[in-house]
Amino acid sequence: MLTADTPIDGLDGLTVGDFWSWAYSDLLSNANRGVLAEFIVAVALGVHDQPRLEWDACDVTYRDQGIEVKSSAYLQTWQQEKPSLIIFDIAKRDEVWDARTNTWIKTSGRTAAVYVFCVFAERDPEKANVSDLSQWEFYVLSTPTIDRELGNQKTVRLNPLRKLVHPIPFSEIRRAVDAALSH
Repeated sequence: MLTADTPIDGLDGLTVGDFWSWAYSDLLSNANRGVLAEFIVAVALGVHDQPRLEWDACDVTYRDQGIEVKSSAYLQTWQQEKPSLIIFDIAKRDEVWDARTNTWIKTSGRTAAVYVFCVFAERDPEKANVSDLSQWEFYVLSTPTIDRELGNQKTVRLNPLRKLVHPIPFSEIRRAVDAALSH
C-alpha cells in the first residue's frame, strides 16, 4: 500500500502525498466527498486497512457483507443559488462488477446487505469543513428494509429517508450496521 511519503521516481523529490494534495484537496467535490464518505464508514467499521477497490460491487466489505455507501451534500464546489437537494441512488442492478475476480456478475436487486447514507449537512459555505465529522449525518438501513419500504424506487430523497431512520453520529455507525446486519 502506498503512503504519503512514497517517492514518485523522476519527479525531483515529490511524493505520492504531493500528488494526493494536488488532485484530491477539494473534499467537497462530489467524487472526492463520495470516496471520503466510504473511508469514514470503513474507519467506523474498523476495515480501513483494506484498500478501496474502485468499481467493486459494494463500497466496503464488513463481516463478509457488502456495505453500500452513498454521499450527498447541500453545498457544492461551484457557485450555487440555493442548496442542492439531498438525493441518493438506490436503484436495483442487473449486474455488478466484482473487482476481485475482474468479472461482471449477473444479479437482480440491490447487492449490498446494508446502505449507509452520508450527508454533509453544513449549509453555510463559510463554516463548511468536510473533514469535520460533526458536520455530517449518517443514516443506516438494511437492504431488506429498503426493498420493503421503497420497493423499486431508483432514488430516495432525504425527507422520505428520515421517515424510515433517524440520523446518527459517526460514533454510532458500527452499532447501527451491526444491528442492520442482524435483522
